[in-house]
Amino acid sequence: MKLKEDDVVMCTVRAIEGTTVFLDIEGNGKGSMVMSEVAAGRIRNLREYVSPNKKIVCKILKISPSQVELSLRRVTGKEREEVINKFKKEQTFAGMLKPVVSEPAKIIEKIKESHDLGEFMDEARENPKILIAFMKKEEADKLSKILSEKKEKAKEARNIITIKTDSESGINDIKHVLAVPEVEIKYLGSSQFLVTTSAKDFKEANTKISNALEEIEKRAKEKKVLFELKEK
Repeated sequence: MKLKEDDVVMCTVRAIEGTTVFLDIEGNGKGSMVMSEVAAGRIRNLREYVSPNKKIVCKILKISPSQVELSLRRVTGKEREEVINKFKKEQTFAGMLKPVVSEPAKIIEKIKESHDLGEFMDEARENPKILIAFMKKEEADKLSKILSEKKEKAKEARNIITIKTDSESGINDIKHVLAVPEVEIKYLGSSQFLVTTSAKDFKEANTKISNALEEIEKRAKEKKVLFELKEK
């Protein structure tokens, strides 16, 4: 995969020297990160963020012939979740391929040239014939059996929101605001609510929760109820 600025990538911390963090970008060479891009504000315990061999999700700030500049603090919760999920799927798929083909990494790279790996895995479960384009038929048959036996757990998306009102009809207004489909809502105290939903993949789960939050915000405006969304 050719890297571009603003790409969000999985990295492994290689070393920390002075005010610079050196990283291996998963499948794409090396990069570095200055300390100000590790976290916003003063860092009390650096190891909470970076330490040798730790895997972290970073955003590409700049690409030059000599280096790739990265940032940890500019990655959103949603971006981090998506990259981690994608990385886990690649690891899972590689594990499935190991007993079937001799060079699983090459097969994965070939698939990624034309497919999103997570979507490819889901499609292969329903239509095993697509595997034949990337491996021998007997290998495709073995992998198809493994895929069908390994069912994936539903993926969950969540957000914390704040809902407040001083209206006399406040309780009823809040009930109306929160009565949206396809999500579960749990009261956490101090006017905060946990909104969760699940789906077969994170993309679908995030779409469902985004739609629900948009509807909650719309209803809150109609009822003049304070609505705040907390970044994950």
